[in-house]
Order: sequence, then structure tokens, then C-alpha cells
Amino acid sequence: MTIQAFLGPLPAKVNLDGTCLERVDCGRYTREKVSYSVGPDERVSAYVCVPHDLDRPAPAVFCHHQHASRFDLGKSEVVGLAGDPDQAYAAELAERGFVTVAPDAIGFEERNWSPDGASNVSWFELSTRLVRGRTLLASCLHDISTALDYVTSRPEVDPSRIGFLGHSYGGRMALWAPAHDSRITASVSNCGCIPFRHSYSHDTGLQAEFVLPGFAAEHDLEDVIAAYDDRTALLISAGTEDKWSRGAEELQRALGNRVELALYEAGHVFTAAMRERAYEFLRARLGPS
Repeated sequence: MTIQAFLGPLPAKVNLDGTCLERVDCGRYTREKVSYSVGPDERVSAYVCVPHDLDRPAPAVFCHHQHASRFDLGKSEVVGLAGDPDQAYAAELAERGFVTVAPDAIGFEERNWSPDGASNVSWFELSTRLVRGRTLLASCLHDISTALDYVTSRPEVDPSRIGFLGHSYGGRMALWAPAHDSRITASVSNCGCIPFRHSYSHDTGLQAEFVLPGFAAEHDLEDVIAAYDDRTALLISAGTEDKWSRGAEELQRALGNRVELALYEAGHVFTAAMRERAYEFLRARLGPS
């Protein structure tokens, strides 16, 4: 299976033209707000957290925010500036010696163009691509790769040690991103592993970003994970009471040692214990700073 055949054309790469908009000392790390180009007429802002006192290039982790129908939130939540403190994993990883990068996904926070800045624009973003033979997922994956282009261009980062961490929407993207960008060698998906086959129910359904025409006729997430580079490690963190974690044990059984499973008696949450397991997984595979 070639995932690219279902993604459709990818956006064209452009010069990053990165710039720092602000810099804040957060005690154990510095939080920068940066801006860079993802397309000819589109720039994205992101937070980059850099640990203090690095004596050599450190591993970097892309921290993807959740969905929760909070389109006014994105990168600010994962660095602890707004929202749920349990979602501030970009800040917590920086305190543990990782460089972290956290941009807004399309339709969230500064990339939400609705009049109130908080309405769902995802289905517009999807439909206007589909009628032109493109997909929203291709744009999202392109944006992730562009963020990695930016962060690996920085002297604080070891480009051979790149990870990914996400909850919910971010957890779903944590399954797709390593199949698209082989620089990601350790990925953690929390409460976002539901396969397509378990998504055809009224209490779940499909998120616009993952609508790929024809893909689920013969394929599912097992095929996405099987497309990873052999050196890529994946931790699926799942809650037994979480509908977005349905199918976690099926994925682990089907993929064997390609997937590590951490199963919790929990709902759609990212508790301190779940986060610590995720951080240890990333540390063990990417190494300390």
C-alpha cells in the first residue's frame, strides 16, 4: 500500500523564512513564539520550547494539540498558557530536556478564520480540497513536516532524534505522521487510536482531517503503521472507557512488537501517570539531551 496514493498531491515546499516573534524565560526552559512559511501565501506560528543549559544538540518532539471542539485553542494549550493543565505536555517535556515544537493545526487558534475565532471550519477546509482532488490530511501532514524542517534547522536540535506526541486528535496524527515523515523515530498516541472500522457509529464518526476517499475500502490503521520505517517505535496509550481508544488491543495483536500498548482503566484523559509513561518511552528511544 502507498499512502501517498490516497493523500493526493502534497502542498509545495517553500522557503521557511523563519523568525522569532517573542522569547519568554520559563525557568527551566525558554519558550519562543516563532513564525515560518508553509505555503506561498501562508505563514504559521508555533511555540518552540528550548531547555536551558544544553551542552549539546537535544532530541526534539513535535507536540500536537487535542481537538475537543475547542477551535480557539491549539498550541497555547500544549505549552500551558491556556486550557487543561493535563494537556501541557510540550512544557513538561521541555522541563525534561527535550526541545518541543507546537504549531496550530489548520482551523485551530490563530489558524481559525471564522468570525468568532472558535467555530468549526474543518469541513470547509476538507470539501474545498476534495473537489480539487486534494485532501485535508495531506495538508496537515505537510504542515507537520514543515514544522520539523524548521525545528531541525535550529542548532539546539539533533535532527537524528525526532519524536511525536499527541492526545486525541494529536493521538490520531501520531499514528499517521511517522508513515509520512521517516524522521520521526518514536511516536506516542494517547486516546486516539480508533481504526476506521470502529468509527462508523453515531457516537464516534470521522474527523474531517482523516477523510481519505477510498482508503478504508481495503485498508485501516494497521496498514498505516506497517508503512513505518523499521527503526520507528510506537506507543499506543489507551483508556478502557474511552471511545476514541476502541481497537487498541486489536492493533497491538495485529502488529505485534511493532507496537507497545499501555492500557489504562480511564476515559478520554491524559493523566500524570499516562504522561510519565509517554515521556519515559520517548526518553528511552530518543536518549537524554
